[in-house]
Amino acid sequence: MSKTATFHDLADASVFITGGGSGIGASLTEGFLRQGSKVAFVGRSDASEFLDRMEIETGQRPLFIQCDITDTAAMQAAISQSAEAHGSIEVLVNNAANDQRHDTLDVTDAFWDWMLAINLKAYFFACQAVLPGMKVAGIGSIINFSSISYMMGNAGYPAYVTSNAGITGMTRGLAREFGPNGIRVNALAPGWVLTDKQMEKWATPEALSAHLERQCLKDHLKPQDVVDASLFLASKTSRMMTGQTMVVDGGVVVSG
Repeated sequence: MSKTATFHDLADASVFITGGGSGIGASLTEGFLRQGSKVAFVGRSDASEFLDRMEIETGQRPLFIQCDITDTAAMQAAISQSAEAHGSIEVLVNNAANDQRHDTLDVTDAFWDWMLAINLKAYFFACQAVLPGMKVAGIGSIINFSSISYMMGNAGYPAYVTSNAGITGMTRGLAREFGPNGIRVNALAPGWVLTDKQMEKWATPEALSAHLERQCLKDHLKPQDVVDASLFLASKTSRMMTGQTMVVDGGVVVSG
């Protein structure tokens, strides 16, 4: 991964990322490390190999805390541990999500609760955990990952689409509530980013061709595109942006 821009105020910033050990999350961790940030992240799987590689490649070793984000107490304890290690959290990136495909008529009560626990509930309680420290500091940036899926009205994963619409609503409400404390809350809605998981599960040549046809820019999204947008939202460069949803999708959804 290359560093396309330097955000000087992110050097030594305390950053917490959910799902920061794989996929887009791993790219986010690397991106913030290359800015000189102090990064902590949570994930369900062991991340030892990734930690070693980051230390070699960036000169910094992120703090990894293994936990399931649907366990609210464990996740909030991880946030507290991060703050103790790196100082009060200045940047929260709610990235972890599950876009498992499912049919509306097959959704059970338990499956619905599980999907929203991952894709919406965990976001709220991560925000809740960092807000007191940000209020004391009088500054902070929260970035909630959404998706263009709900903007497009995509079928095939209704609980996921519902969650992403909820994320943008929550983002606006928290931005209004905590703006007077100097805290910014924005959502980032990527398009189809070609991670290893996407390539393995759903990115058939036919699907890729059809999606590219909908984009204004005829190039597939890479994790770097999402990292750069996240760094901008985290930095004071975007100091007067809050309550917004930034779309990075190559021009599939065009608004304004």
